Amino acid sequence: MGGRVGERAGAAECAGSAFSNSAPIIVTALFGSEDRAWFDTERRRHFPAGRNRLEAHLTLFRHLPPGIASELKQRLAAETRGCPAPKARVAGVISLGRGVAYRIESAGLDAIRAALVHAFAGMLMPQDSADWRAHVTVQNKVSAAEARTLLAQLRADFRPRAVRIAGLATWWYRDSAWRPISRHMFA
Repeated sequence: MGGRVGERAGAAECAGSAFSNSAPIIVTALFGSEDRAWFDTERRRHFPAGRNRLEAHLTLFRHLPPGIASELKQRLAAETRGCPAPKARVAGVISLGRGVAYRIESAGLDAIRAALVHAFAGMLMPQDSADWRAHVTVQNKVSAAEARTLLAQLRADFRPRAVRIAGLATWWYRDSAWRPISRHMFA
């Protein structure tokens, strides 16, 4: 199931395939199984069914150049190998205009992302070099009114909660499909 994020996609390497020659790279944080299941349940509950083709995910970078794949893999391995997982929490519910997301706070993920922004400065798309707003989307591409209704509903019942960041992953992206490159798990 190559278009899926997370364990459903498997951990096969795509390096060297024709897919990797020109496809941009996405970097995500991987959640622990309980938290991933909770986010996925929220996504299935609120995301338009025909558009929910990915597991819930926390994107650190949306469009890195394919030429940095090897160096990126080395940097992510250095950030995770033998290192404790950064603390993280769901800190609020935010509007995406035509969708809703859970805001994630994690000083550790912020630091990892900042180091990668610095390492790859000049190679980043504007969206990836801009300030990062860590979030997990649970609804998208709906009417603004529908999004406002869900936002109010989720905010009314919201309680902050800790989430476990299990690792980081990289993916090739082409034609709306995500293909796994690598996984880097925290100790």
